[in-house]
Order: sequence, then structure tokens, then C-alpha cells
Amino acid sequence: MPIDFDLTDDQKRLKARARDFATGVLRPASEYADATADPQQAFVAMKPVYRAAAEAGFTTMFLPRDVGGGGASNIDFLIAIEELCAVDPGFPTTLLVNGLALMPILWLGSESQREKWLGRATSDPDGTFLAGWVVSERGGTANFDHPNPAAGIQLTADHHPRRAEYTLNGEKHWPCNAGGWDLKGADLNVCVARTDRTRGGAGSLSVFVVERGTKGIEYEVIDKMAHRTCQNVTMTFRDVRVPDENILAEGDGDMLIQRNFTWSSPIAGIASVAVARSAYDFTLKWAKTYTGGGISPIINHQAVGNLLTEVAARIEAGRYFCWKTAHYMDKHPGQGHALGGMNKTFCGDLMQKVVYDCMRIVGVNALDRRFPMEKLYREAMVFPLYDAGNLAMQRRRAWGVMADGAFSPDTFVDGDPLEFTRSMQGYGLGGDVR
Repeated sequence: MPIDFDLTDDQKRLKARARDFATGVLRPASEYADATADPQQAFVAMKPVYRAAAEAGFTTMFLPRDVGGGGASNIDFLIAIEELCAVDPGFPTTLLVNGLALMPILWLGSESQREKWLGRATSDPDGTFLAGWVVSERGGTANFDHPNPAAGIQLTADHHPRRAEYTLNGEKHWPCNAGGWDLKGADLNVCVARTDRTRGGAGSLSVFVVERGTKGIEYEVIDKMAHRTCQNVTMTFRDVRVPDENILAEGDGDMLIQRNFTWSSPIAGIASVAVARSAYDFTLKWAKTYTGGGISPIINHQAVGNLLTEVAARIEAGRYFCWKTAHYMDKHPGQGHALGGMNKTFCGDLMQKVVYDCMRIVGVNALDRRFPMEKLYREAMVFPLYDAGNLAMQRRRAWGVMADGAFSPDTFVDGDPLEFTRSMQGYGLGGDVR
């Protein structure tokens, strides 16, 4: 049976290198940034860490070597991300969003587009190159594939053939990295906009690369309760002019959204596992030394021992689900939409409960900010909400795949390929069930 959970020697070295970076470089900066009141200042405080991460190869490790990246597999990226997120899940989100912006250029870009933009990302001499993935909007984006043009993506892009350019107008809410280090824009932002106002999500959405320095965009930073070491903004577009050569996917923006959030699913999943792991690490040590006023450490109490056993089991199950999903995506690039959706929602919801149960074991001291539980609780709240959300887009994607005649319960058990098609979209929108 060709199943092996042993890390290779290279993966063990990657894990050790990422852990050393997380504890030695990331931890002190993230603690300072998390306590910084101004959200943009908190993000900028991470710039030296980002430079160090670029030098270590983490910021573009997910790109193939033939375009200048690190050539990491999906599983390799998960191994590194878990170690970073165990210390602080906000900063690795910046790296994840680099991937959400650059992978579409790898998949869909022309040779000249890939050479221009991926080359710029992988050969950045300053180590500060940022890319933003600009999809979500203030009205919500869960229904981006709705058949009604009044729903979903409302950032519009009007074509002007004689000028060979598009004009973008509207607003985006929550994109990460997009404001850049100085709120004058990331080096490039990959934006999904509506190019056909008469059609629903299918065939009406297109994808544009908006480069730093493009006029007509304003950025306002969102002040968040968690993930304070990464940046989220509101972007306002007023007659933003983008040349024709910057379009990536004309009319296929819906399919890119599906593929991109599938790619990120196990990464978001392993991030939640990492936060849960940190809570467990602290709680296990606590339980072995804290007596709660009794005569022996509380780990000797059956209730605590049983709950710690459940906590450890959930973390193991979550990690291996993420590895399974990443392995499937390595084997079948561009696929795994249902597996990714199930993975992300399962881990995001379950790991939140892990952190809560760890707090129950620690007791009222979990509220004391001298200890890490308060921050871990805040961070755990993020996972069911971000990266396409757990109540809508991620589960709808899995639902649509499972409803298709080509799907079988053995599909993922056997590791068989399964292409995602437009017929798998749109389930549950507006209360309509096919």
C-alpha cells in the first residue's frame, strides 16, 4: 500500500529551518506587532521579518524552479507553514496571499506575463515584493457565481478598444497585502472584476493584474482583532485604467476563484492545525505542572487526561487530512475542489474547538495575557471566516462536486482525478437546489 507518512530528509531539514525561523525571527516581531494599536504600523513592523523570509526562500517557495521559485510541493509548503503559524498565523498569511496572487499568473499567464511578473517576484533585490489577491467585496463574495448579475462581484471593468484598456470602478473589501508597505499599493494586485453586466457569475468575470503606481485607487486599512501581523484593506477604484495586456482570464474569473481557493484550502487548514498545536503544547505543559490547589498536577485527573487525549487526536487527524489534500493536489494539479473545501472547513471548525477545550483545561488563567491562550483564541476565530469562509463558498464547492455524476465516494480514497466544471457551481444560491 503506497502510503507513507514519514518525512524525507529534505522535509525534515525544511521543518527544522522553518521552526528556527519562527522562534528566532518571527516570534519577537510578531509579539510586538500584535500589541501595536495602529494596524498599518503593526504590518510595517513585520517588514524586516519579511525580508528575512525572502532571503530564506519562503516568500516564493511555492513557485516552480523554472520561473525562479523554490520548487516546493504543496506538502513541502504545508510543512513550512505549520511551523510559522504555530508561532504567529498572521505573518504566513502574507506568504499565502503571495501565492494566491502569483499562482494564477503561473497557471493562466502568457509567456511574457509570466516572465515579467513572476520574474519580478522571484528576483526582487530588496526582498519586499508583495502581491495581493483582490476578490472579496463589502457586500460579500460567497455568491460570486450567482446567475443573477446583481449578485456577487460588483467591481466593474469596462473595455475601451480604441485605447486598448479597461476602466475599473467599484470597491473591494478585505484583500490582503493589497495596500503594500506604504499604502500606495502592492507591487501587483490580481483583481477579479465584472466585464459583463448582463450575465451571472459564469462567463462575466475577468481577472486583471493591477500594477503598483496605477492611479485612481485608494487604500484604507482594516483594524482586526486577530491576524494583526498581516494587512487587510478596503480598496476603492475610481476610473482605474488597466491596459489590455494586463488581463489574465477574460470571462473565466469564476473558475479561477474556484481553483485558487482550492489551492489555498489545505494551507488554511494546516494554519488552523498549527494554532491548535500551540494551544495543546502550552496546555500539556500546564497540566503536568499546575495543581489547581490540589496535591498533584491536574493531568492526573481523569477529566483532564481524557480531554487532552481528544485534543491530541483532533490535531493528528487535522494534520493528516491536510497532507492528504496537498498530496492529491500535487498528484492532480488544478483539481481537488471538494477535498480542499472539506479539508479547510473541517480543520477550521475543529481546531477552534481544540483551542477552546485547551482553555477549559487551563481554566481562568487562560484569560491572563501573560500566557498565550488569549492570542491563540483570537487567532482561532479567524479560520472559519477567512479564505472563502466555512458556511458558504468552501462547502458549496464540495457540495457541487459530490452532486455530479462523475463523483464517487471512492474518488479521493483511490486518488482518482476529477476535473471541476462549471456545472458543479451554483449549488444552494438563492435557495435554489437543483
